[in-house]
Amino acid sequence: MCHGTFPGHIEGDGMPYITAADGAQIFYKDWGQGQPVIFSHGWPLNGDAWDVEMKLAADNGFRAIAHDRRGHGRSEQTWAGNDMDTYAADLAALVDELNLTDIILVGHSTGGGEVVRFAARHGAGRVAKIATAGAVPPVMVKKESNPDGLPIEVFDGIREGVLNDRSQFFQDLSESFFGINHGTGISQGQRDQFWRLGMQMSLKGAYDCIKAFSESDFTEDLKSLDVPFFLAHGDDDQIVPIADAALKTVDLVKNVQLKVYPGAPHGIAGEYQKALDADLIEFFKS
Repeated sequence: MCHGTFPGHIEGDGMPYITAADGAQIFYKDWGQGQPVIFSHGWPLNGDAWDVEMKLAADNGFRAIAHDRRGHGRSEQTWAGNDMDTYAADLAALVDELNLTDIILVGHSTGGGEVVRFAARHGAGRVAKIATAGAVPPVMVKKESNPDGLPIEVFDGIREGVLNDRSQFFQDLSESFFGINHGTGISQGQRDQFWRLGMQMSLKGAYDCIKAFSESDFTEDLKSLDVPFFLAHGDDDQIVPIADAALKTVDLVKNVQLKVYPGAPHGIAGEYQKALDADLIEFFKS
C-alpha cells in the first residue's frame, strides 16, 4: 500500500527510503493501514527478520513498518553514525517523514535498545506502547557500575569473528542464537536466512554496532518511560541472558508486563515465535 510521497522520500528505484539528518538513506517497508507498529530488528539482521510479524500485524488492522538500520540490509552503508544515538535519530527521521503518531514500538535484541532510546529522547506524545523481545539489558558490558555484565573480552571476540571470517562466524553464531545446541529444532532454512541477512550488512556497520549494543547504557531511558511496556524474554537466551537483561529491566520501567518464555532462545523462530506473536497481537489490541 502506498502512503504517498514525503519530503526526503525516494522512489526512483521503486524502493522507499527516507533521508536521515546526515543525508544517509534509510530503507523501510510499510504494509497495511491503521495504528502504526514500528518493528526494529536485532544485530546482524535487517527489517526482513520481522516479515511474519509485519504480515500478522497488517492482517489484524495495523500499519506495519520496519526499517533497515544504517549499515544493515538495504540502508546506506555509512562510515559514521553507527551508534545508538544516531540509530534513534534515524528512527525519529522515519517517524517525522511518515508523520506517525500513536505508535506501537517493537524491538528485538539491539532493536529493543533502539526503540527504548527513541522513545525516551524523541517519542514524547508520539509513542503509545512499547514491546521488546530478548532486548539488550540496561547495560550489557561489565564495568565498575555494572559488575554483573559480560566482560569486554566477549565483545572483542565477536569483533574478531566479524573481521576474520564473518561468513563462518554468522553460520556458527546461528547455533546459539536459535538454541539449536539446546535442541530447539530450528530449520536449516532459518539458519540460512540468519546468515543471508547478516551478510547484507556492511563490515563497518557490523563492527561498530557491537559497541553500540554492548556499551550503551539504557538505564535512564528505561526509567523515563511511562507508556505500557510488554517485556518478553526467553529463559534459555544464550545471547542476551535473561538475568542480566529483562530481570533487571523490569525493575526500572513503571508500567511493565514481563512475560518469560520457558526454554525459548534469543532468535524468534519455531514455537517461541508462535507464542510471542500471539502475545504481541493481544498487546497491540489491548
